[in-house]
Amino acid sequence: MHEIKCPHCNKTFTIDEASYAEIQRQVRNAEFEQELKIRLHATEELNKTREMMLRQNYEQKIKDQESMLRQNYEQQIKDREETIDRLKDLKAKLSTKMVGETLEQHCQNEFNSIRTTAFPRAEFGKDNTVSASGSKGDFIFRDFDEKGNEIVSIMFEMKNENDTTATKHKNEDFFKELDKDRREKKCEYAVLVSLLEADSELYNRGIIDVSYEYEKMYVIRPQFFLPLISIIANTARNSLEYKAALAEVRNQNIDITNFEEKLNGWKKSFMLNSDRASKNFEKAIEDIDKSIKNLEETKQKLLLTIKNFDTANNKLDDLTIKRLTRGNETMTKMFEDLK
Repeated sequence: MHEIKCPHCNKTFTIDEASYAEIQRQVRNAEFEQELKIRLHATEELNKTREMMLRQNYEQKIKDQESMLRQNYEQQIKDREETIDRLKDLKAKLSTKMVGETLEQHCQNEFNSIRTTAFPRAEFGKDNTVSASGSKGDFIFRDFDEKGNEIVSIMFEMKNENDTTATKHKNEDFFKELDKDRREKKCEYAVLVSLLEADSELYNRGIIDVSYEYEKMYVIRPQFFLPLISIIANTARNSLEYKAALAEVRNQNIDITNFEEKLNGWKKSFMLNSDRASKNFEKAIEDIDKSIKNLEETKQKLLLTIKNFDTANNKLDDLTIKRLTRGNETMTKMFEDLK
């Protein structure tokens, strides 16, 4: 038996063991349900808090990225405007000829600054040879390997003009002439280094491939002069390694092919000679057989002749006057008279 006290009326009750156990079970269940509700509520609150924090972090990251992109874009616009302003200011101070010469000198100085380390075997200089058509480019770049074999070549044309120039040229105005110069001077690539169309979004992007119009031709701004040479030269060197490896494999294949062709030729020649020898051998055998047959026939004829001679000798031995005169009275009488 157990005594329990009511929390409301402070009265004491006596209950049996089974009732006490049932009360204890109900209490534990109530406590478990309460604890479960508390935990579920806490979990829900925690998930809400986590989702809110993740959303805030994600939104903050997006804002940070947008801010960074905006700053980069604004900086690029600022740099481009400063570059354009600087170029405009420079061009305003120079004549048209001096602008072109300054651009050429800039590119030459840029190349000379890395010539020894990056291109120790390369040639880069003014194109002073007038072609048959009467034109020439500005500069020619040629790079060579250790054995003196040309790896790659580039024909350069530098173009610029003052803002005050009456006739404004476009980059495409010089493509045809540059392509002709490239071909006549046997250069692999053609590059137009240009400050024309300064406000063009296309050409201000950097290295522009115009091979869709003219083979292996690029248009660049001066700041991309060295990067483009490096890209083309390195690509050519890598291509040269592949070409050398391919040539080696091709030569090996050619050697094997030549060996097989020679072997097949020798086999064919041997079989031809063998067939001829076999035919000659068979003909010789036939001739020998014919000769043997002819000799046998001759032998039989000779044997028959010998037999005829023997018969004739025997007949000669049996020949007598008596036999010759038998039945011939005249001859008999004549021989009798002779006796």
